[in-house]
Formats: sequence, C-alpha cells, structure tokens
Amino acid sequence: MKILGISAFFHDSAAALIIDGKIIAAVQEERFTRTKHDSSFPKCAIAYCLAEAGIKDADLDYVVFYDNPPKKFKRILATVISYAPHSENVFTKSMPQWLGKKLFLKTYIKKELSPEFTGKIEYVDHHISHAASAFYPSPYNEAAVLTIDGVGEWATATIGVGAGNKLKLIRQMNFPHSVGLLYSAFTSYCGFRVNSGEYKLMGLAPYGRPIYADRIKEKLLKIYDDGSIFLNMDYFSFCTSMQMTSEKFHHLFEGNPRTSESEITNREMNLAASIQAVTEEIVLKMAQHAKKLTGKNKLVMAGGVALNCVANGKLQKSGIFDDIFIAPASGDAGGALGAAYYIWHEIEGNKRLSDEKNDKQFGSLLGPAYSDDDIKEFLHANEIPYHYREGDTVYLTAAAELAAEKVIGWFHGRMEFGPRALGGRSIIGDARSPKMQEIMNLKIKYRESFRPFAPSVLQERSSEYFDLQCESPYMLMVGQVQQEKLLELSKEQKEILKNDKNLCRRVNLPRSVVPAVTHVDNSARVQTVNEKQSPDFYKLLKAFESMTGSPVIINTSFNIRGEPIVCTPEDAFRCFMNTEMDVLVLESCVLYKSEMPRKNKDVENYKSTFALD
Repeated sequence: MKILGISAFFHDSAAALIIDGKIIAAVQEERFTRTKHDSSFPKCAIAYCLAEAGIKDADLDYVVFYDNPPKKFKRILATVISYAPHSENVFTKSMPQWLGKKLFLKTYIKKELSPEFTGKIEYVDHHISHAASAFYPSPYNEAAVLTIDGVGEWATATIGVGAGNKLKLIRQMNFPHSVGLLYSAFTSYCGFRVNSGEYKLMGLAPYGRPIYADRIKEKLLKIYDDGSIFLNMDYFSFCTSMQMTSEKFHHLFEGNPRTSESEITNREMNLAASIQAVTEEIVLKMAQHAKKLTGKNKLVMAGGVALNCVANGKLQKSGIFDDIFIAPASGDAGGALGAAYYIWHEIEGNKRLSDEKNDKQFGSLLGPAYSDDDIKEFLHANEIPYHYREGDTVYLTAAAELAAEKVIGWFHGRMEFGPRALGGRSIIGDARSPKMQEIMNLKIKYRESFRPFAPSVLQERSSEYFDLQCESPYMLMVGQVQQEKLLELSKEQKEILKNDKNLCRRVNLPRSVVPAVTHVDNSARVQTVNEKQSPDFYKLLKAFESMTGSPVIINTSFNIRGEPIVCTPEDAFRCFMNTEMDVLVLESCVLYKSEMPRKNKDVENYKSTFALD
C-alpha cells in the first residue's frame, strides 16, 4: 500500500511517502524552490517522493492532507464573528485564499494529480498528524503523547496515548489559548519573524534574566496545574489583526516592539529569558499531567513547541518520564509524515512492531542523495577543479582540514527531513577553536552574532562532555557542558560575560574546552552521532577523534541566513563560493576555495536572493 502525506498552505509545505508502513522519502518543498518556509502546494516534494520510489501518482492508494480545512474554516469564522467588528481586517485578508482553494482542497489536490489517479483523498486532523508523526516512528510500543503548537483546527495542545497501532487523543486545549502563539507573540515583539524566529528568541534567552516572568503570569495568562493556560486576550491582537500584540502589551513592557535588524537591548534579552522560563514551566506541568492521565513511562512529543530544545532538556532532566522521543520534524512539515502513518496504522489497521530502542525515522535522512557520478558530471560541465578521494580517505581528508581550523561544507548521503542539519547537509568546524564561533556566524552564515552553534559528538563519548543522560540523534535536547570541561574565568572575563553589551564578545568568550559550541550559560544543543543511524557522519567524527583526541565538532546547517538548507550539488557549490568556507566535500569530491575560479563568486547578489529570516 502506497500512502502520500502532504502539508501545505500555511508554512513549511512538505510531502512524505510510506509504502507498506516504511518511510520511503520525506522532504520540505523549500529545499527545491529555494524559498524558506515555502507554503505552496508541494509539487516538487511530491515529484521527488514518487521518483525515489520509482512510482507514479496513479500508483498511490491514498493522498492524505495533514489538516482538516472545513474544521479550520469554522474556527476562523467563529473567531471573526466573536471579535467583530474589530476582526474585519482578518476576514478580508483570509477569505480569498479560503474561498479559492483551501476550503475545496480535495478538489484542488485531485486537479494537481494525473487523471489516472483513482486512490482516496483524505484529511487527518492537525494534532492527530502531529501525534502520529511522533508516536508511530518512535521506538516505543506504548507511550504518552504530547503535542503543542500555535493552532490546528481548534486544538493548540493535546495529550494522548499510543499503544501498538492505536493512537487516541484524550485531552485538548483550544484556541486562542496557546503556548505556541504566546511564544510567537514575544518572538514578534522582540523583532523576530513569527514561525521562523522562535529559535532565535530561545538562543537569546541565556543572555538575559527572567525578570518579567512574574509579570507575564500575573497579567498575560493563568497557568493551571494541568499545564493548560488561559490567555488574557486584551494583551494580544492575533484574533483581530495580522499583528500578535496589542497596545496594552506594549505598555506593559514599556515600549513599542523592537524593529527588525535594530540593536538588541537588555529588554529583549530579559523578555526572551522570561518567556522561555514561563514556557518551560508550562511544558513541565503538561508533561506531569500527561503522565498522570496515561500512566505511561515513555513520552513522545511533536508540534512547533517541541522544537524548543531547551525546554526538552529540562523535561528530560526532570525524570517525569523514563524516555522521551521527539519527532525530528515536529513542525508542520512533519504533519505530512504523521498523516500518512495515521492512515496506515489507525485507518487501515496495520500492525506495528517496536523494539523499545530503535526508532523508524532512519536518522531523518529521508531526502535526495547524489552519487559521485552525478557530482562529477556537474563539476566537469562547469569546469570546476576538484580532488577525488577513494573510499574512506575522504573522511581522513576532511578530518585533517577540520584539525587545521578550516570550515567545511559537508554534503554526504541523503538530505535531512526537518529543520536540523544532521550530517547530510552541514557546515562543520573544530569545536575546540576559540575563533570558530565568530567566523562561522559573521563570515559563513551572515547571521546575528549572538546565536550559538551546536555540537555533534560521538554518542559513546557524549557523557564525557555533556550532562545529557540520553541519546539526542536529532539535535532536540540541550544539556550543560560537564563541569570538568569548563574553564576558570578571570574577574575581567566574568564581567564581560555578565554585562558587556556586545553580544559577540560575550558569546565568543572561551568558557570550555569546546568554546565554539558552549553558550553563555554553558549549555549546548547536542547531536549524538551513532554508527547505525548516521554511518558516514560517524566515520568523519571517528577520523577527527583519531587525529585530535576530540569527539566533538561544530555542526550547523548548510545555508546562509534566510536560505533553506542546500539540496543539490549546485546549491552547495553556490553557497560555498559565496561564503568564506575553506573546503567543500561533495561525497568523494573535495574542492578547495583557493583553487576556485572567481567567476562563480557574487556574494552580495547571492545574499540578496534570500529574504532575512
């Protein structure tokens, strides 16, 4: 049985293909169109999934959408009516799309498929899609389920239970009371883009102090013992306008929203720290309630808030659950996969086997791959010089360059599904280098200087460096750097770390033996790398370890700010040429910047291709 799941028309469109219960392919549309968070119908992603399986759309038994548009439309109408006449602007802006295709989505999908398609087109509710994307690929036979995001149809958070091939949601929190929208309101107020900048707010939080947390809980919301919340809508405007916050919100926090790209002040740092602390409190209470309701010892999570890896780390450390699995593509893109899984297991009733240890996500390496022959053809056609490395010598070559403090674009195997680079499309560097953080932020990624980088570490040596008592293959857990790996700071350095207004100086201050991946609070967003899930990336880390003794490298996504992660060799070469990366590894082909023709470089034009995120 062949089931195609799709997400589209809100943000992060994607397609995922399951055949007889196995994930064949999953990919976001943005990787092909080169438009970040592309929300259009995922034509390219669908075409790739079908090509990967060697089938046509006429062969599909189901095409399933990750949302229920009629239910969502009723919620939008109910909201407009409830807030009328102040909601007129929302109504006039949203109706054309709804009346054009969203409301008649099955008809639209059918038109996008070939006339030979005779399968079924179905909807799966938004939070069921999220829940399915976490539970069905998880290692567990039974688990509590927690989904938290902005909003689906009506639900903004759910608690459920999964057992065998069955999945049931048993509690639900409804719009407009939403942890995701609360966090997005602060994202917007602090000058970052909603549905894109939430991870920036999370990265900014360690620079501040949670001095507004009590004010948030006194004025903006009530938090109940079960983790549900009730928002005071006087402070929010997302029901009546395209803005997130009201004038009353601005008055409460003593000023207008920060203008995008302007200086980040102590106010933004403290606001970030405060909403992060409040969010962590809510997530922990929700998890405790999920444990109480279900009695399960394992937890699976999905939804946009599940990408808050700081909260995830606190939840893991709390010990509420013995084990936690978080969907690698927890946002809307992952809903495509969840919707397909739900049809296979719940609707079609197919059995599900779990060994309690290994997930079925295949390292989330579910996108396109390119052979050495594909890459050579591209390089020869464009007269690009390269060096071919036979067998495993490519890992030794790359490890030696890393040890020499070179920045490498690493393009190997299948592309990742989800927002994190996991060793398929990564920019990598030596985590021991004190200068690497600044180089990669300002000269490679062209992004804000305060943002930390993540470490990739050999799984078997992770506990030597990071206080994280679990595996973290999908880079969704934050842990503290182990005390014995920290450096003793001088009085002057402590003053810089505490009070220097230059965030770049603060984040670049060496605080551990792996300074390039240690955030200002001595935390790190960890990816543990094992041989089974990521054999190529594991070989690279082992080669680096054999040369240096260190099992840790920097791993950041292969793109510049505002650009989707690279997909093709052409994408990778273009990014390599227009940044200050030193080396590009395309499978077995190694390219050195010093040997490249200058005609391929046009930095300003390249940067202007992508809107700032």
